[in-house]
Parts: sequence; C-alpha cells; structure tokens
Amino acid sequence: MPSKSILSSGVFTGILLGSAVIGGLLGWFGGHRAEVLKPLGDIFLNLLYCAAVPLVFFSLSSAAAGAGETKRLGRMAVLMLVVFAGTGIIASCLMIGAVKLFNPVGGLTLSAAPSNAGESVRLGQTLAETLTVPNFSNLFDREHMAALIVFSILTGLAAQAAGSKGRAFRAFLNSGAAVMGRLIRLIMGYAPIGLAAYFAYLVGVFGPQLAGTYGRAVLVYYPLAFLYFVAGFSVYAYWAGGREGLGRFWKHIWPASLTALGTGSSLAALPANLEAAGRIGIPDDIRRFVLPLGATIHMDGTCLAAILKIAILFALFGREFSGPEVLAGAVGAALLAGMVMSGIPGGGFLGEMILVSLYGFGPEALPVIALLGTLVDPPATMVNSSGDTAAAMLIARLLEGRNWLDSGAARQAPDARNGYG
Repeated sequence: MPSKSILSSGVFTGILLGSAVIGGLLGWFGGHRAEVLKPLGDIFLNLLYCAAVPLVFFSLSSAAAGAGETKRLGRMAVLMLVVFAGTGIIASCLMIGAVKLFNPVGGLTLSAAPSNAGESVRLGQTLAETLTVPNFSNLFDREHMAALIVFSILTGLAAQAAGSKGRAFRAFLNSGAAVMGRLIRLIMGYAPIGLAAYFAYLVGVFGPQLAGTYGRAVLVYYPLAFLYFVAGFSVYAYWAGGREGLGRFWKHIWPASLTALGTGSSLAALPANLEAAGRIGIPDDIRRFVLPLGATIHMDGTCLAAILKIAILFALFGREFSGPEVLAGAVGAALLAGMVMSGIPGGGFLGEMILVSLYGFGPEALPVIALLGTLVDPPATMVNSSGDTAAAMLIARLLEGRNWLDSGAARQAPDARNGYG
C-alpha cells in the first residue's frame, strides 16, 4: 500500500506523469505492437471498476444519511444542477466559437459501413432504463451506474429518516465508505504500471488515425479541450477559493486527471477525484454527494465534443450550422448527450445515437461521429472528470460562503484528509 505521504505529495504525481510519458513513447515507437501491453492496463481498470460500485454506493448513501438536515441536501442538489448546467453551457458555447473560426470537416468522408445502431431513440424509455433497473442484481453492473446513484441516495435518505432505529445502519454506511477508501489506496499502488500500459496502447493504436483523415477535427478539439482544462478550471477554482483554492486545485488534481486521460473513464478516475477533493478541503458531504453524480451527468468535455460532432454532421449533410435557434438547440442536445452518458469507456455511443436521432440523420452518420468520439475521448474524459472537482468547489463556495476552505477542511473526516475515501 502506498504511504500517505507519497500519495499526498507531488512525488506520486511525478511518478504518474513519468509513467504516462514512458507509455506514450512505447506506443509511439512500438506502433500496434504496443497493444500487447493493454492487458496490464486492463488489470488496473478492472480493479477500479470492481471497487467503483461499492465505492459509489457507500459514498453517496453515507453522504445522504449524514447530511444532517434535508434542507441542506436539497440546496446542495439544486446548486449542483445549476453549476453542472452552467459549466456545460459555457463549454458548448466555446466550441461553437471554435467551429465558427475553424472548419472542422477538412477531408472527412461519410463511411458506408453498415450500422445497426441507427435505430430511433425513445428518450422517455431511455431515461427510465438509465435511472432505474428491474432487478436488484442489475445495480452491481457498472453500466447501470445512474440507477445505482438513485438507489444509493434513496437508501441514505431512508437511513436518515429512520432516526434512532437506523443508527447502526448509518454507522455501517460510514464504515463501508472508510473501508472502500483504503481499498482504493491499495489499487492506486498499481497505477503507474496500469497507466503506462494504457498510454502505450492508446498512442500505438490510435496515433496514426490522429494524424490521418480525422486530423483536422482533432486539431480543433484537442487545443480547445486543454485550454478549457487549464484556463477554465483556473477561473472556476479562483472564483471558488481565491488564490488558495487555485493553488490547492492544481496541486491535487493531477492524479485524477492523468487517470481519466489514460483510461478514458470518469468512473475509473472517481476514487482519485474523491481523494483530490478531500485534500483541497471540499466539505465531506459535498464531495461524496457531488463527485459520484458528476461522474455520470456532468460532462463538460462531452459537451465540447457533442458540439463538434453536430457541426461536422451539419456540414457533411449540407445543413447550415447557424442561427440562434439552431445553436441553442445544439447546446441543449450537447447537455442531453452528456447527461445520459455513463462513466465507462465507450459510454459516448449512446450519446452519439441520441444526436443522430434528434437531428434525423441517417445510419451512415453514426460511424463518422463514433470514430471521432473515440479519438477525442481521452481529453474529453479528463475535462469531464476534473470538471467534477472544480464544480464541487463552486458548489462549496455557493453553499458555505467565501470562507468555505477554512471551515471545509476542518470538517473533513480523518480518512478524507489522510487517504482515499
């Protein structure tokens, strides 16, 4: 198990950065042969996924059960939705500006490959299947993470409403959250090897495509995504906590950001995000409530990608991507696509189906944006994941006042200050 001092210092961040660079070099020089390293990355990802379901359950249910007063939980939920929507709209508008300045289509051509995924999407049924499952056992499948989140919150609220009779169960939830935190520390000890292997695989397999037909679209997305990551999150962190908040954010966010970039999964980065939020000083109930939800429904990077995909489809099919109504509809579609996505790699496929269905494009449109979604997934996920922590800082500022950093750090549980959980 990595020591607390190593995890909390810049040493571990440096180790992760070094492993990412080494993995990228292996992929660059090894090409498709680097795919042989993918199983080492899969081990890391699978361990995180196995821990993700109980981690989300105990984090959310203990946060809801220990919220103290329902009024605070309600205010937190309202502020969370406002912040999530606000940052998503900002990200979408930035990409609209980028596609207006630079033509993202370039040499893209429509793929004639057949696809069975172009079926119409029934939005109501999709939401029902996303937020609920018919059997309790389905909650243990990471593809039903949104349903697990709903069930966890309801469980926590029920434990709180049970009063004295629910005291032992509330203690169990808190104990479970602490145990899962320790488990995550064990898994993160393998992170340098896992991330190196995944970066080698990504660069070796997808590197040629980045420089090929889709290069122009990627060149629009990547710089804007990293600009939003650096400048946008700096603005959010500074507004939330001043210079102290800005410094803490950039000091502690890197392990979570690199995990998201290397694995392409907000869910895989959730444990490191919870750790980062605890070290920043975000109040315990806020981080445990906001971050698991954010891993599923808060997708700034996805909003950036969705606008790019819509603009490309409009250009390829001869539609005009302009006018207040069209642009406002695109922002709404981007938010919707982000909210229905799960935190797993490839989760954007459902969002892409929704985009194709909403605008009435034919099935041949899906392969075009599906491949583009794969190529932009790493930085998109990094923005999605790190944006959850920045959003939690904004929520803490709105809920606690401008001195939340001092009071928030004082209220952290020992495990939140000293380790994962």
